[in-house]
Amino acid sequence: MKKLFFFFFSFLYTITTLTFPPLATSATTSCRTLCGNIPINYPFGIDGGCGSPQFKGMFNCSTDLFFTTPSGSYKVQSIDYEKKTMVIFDPAMSTCSILQPHHDFKLADIQNALIRPSYDTVFALFNCSNDSPVHNRYRNLCFNAAGHSCDELYSSCTSFRIFNTTSPSGNSTIHTTPYCCFTSYDTVRVMSMNILDCSHYTTVIDNGKMRGVAPLDWSYGIELSYSAPEIGCDRCRKSGGTCGFDAETEIFLCQCSGSNNNPTRECGGGITNQGGCNSTKINYTTILWAIMFMSFIYTVL
Repeated sequence: MKKLFFFFFSFLYTITTLTFPPLATSATTSCRTLCGNIPINYPFGIDGGCGSPQFKGMFNCSTDLFFTTPSGSYKVQSIDYEKKTMVIFDPAMSTCSILQPHHDFKLADIQNALIRPSYDTVFALFNCSNDSPVHNRYRNLCFNAAGHSCDELYSSCTSFRIFNTTSPSGNSTIHTTPYCCFTSYDTVRVMSMNILDCSHYTTVIDNGKMRGVAPLDWSYGIELSYSAPEIGCDRCRKSGGTCGFDAETEIFLCQCSGSNNNPTRECGGGITNQGGCNSTKINYTTILWAIMFMSFIYTVL
């Protein structure tokens, strides 16, 4: 009889353990949450399997955070997760203090769909030829940039004054400046700088404070606006997990520990997709066998 009781309690302990596994405990994940002074949150990630798979490979972290595109790497100056915007700086573009050869700012197709320059980003093309498309057929692509003019740009910035020229006309001289164009990202996306026939460009963020401000005090940079699917990351983060994805399947993964990362929506006993360490799925077959066994014991006794 003692052996029978021992067997019964051993069996009961086993099915209880299998049916109701222990809750997952919090542990440090492999996803870094800071690069330099820039916080790294969903949908971005700088480590494998972190963030959203759509942004995989777009960021790298040395001492600072860089955003990588087909045209180069750009230092990230700030990220606003509430507004879903990110500001980057193009080290190869011209500014008021330095004049640099033109190049094209390019994004990959998926980047154009997910994270592209916002409408507050103004591309200023200058020293454009008389044959430039934006000086002729596509002149309508240029717009008024908070009341600023080409002459102001050429006269205010030390690096741009080289384009100020004078020529004699009778008893007087004529002051001339080459054509410039304030336009949006869509223009430089469709037409390269060679096609636009403008020798230099710069980018400015018009956040509503550009009017009346001299070019020296403009906010130079590129503001990107991004979108990300809502997959319940807040739920994962509030439970102590880190939002990521499976490296093979790229399905959402709430990382609860470094060694036990089943496809789950939250940590600490939350619901999972496939059972696993945090599953609340109950093995009813096991429970049925336990009830039948207990009935048998009761009959025998």
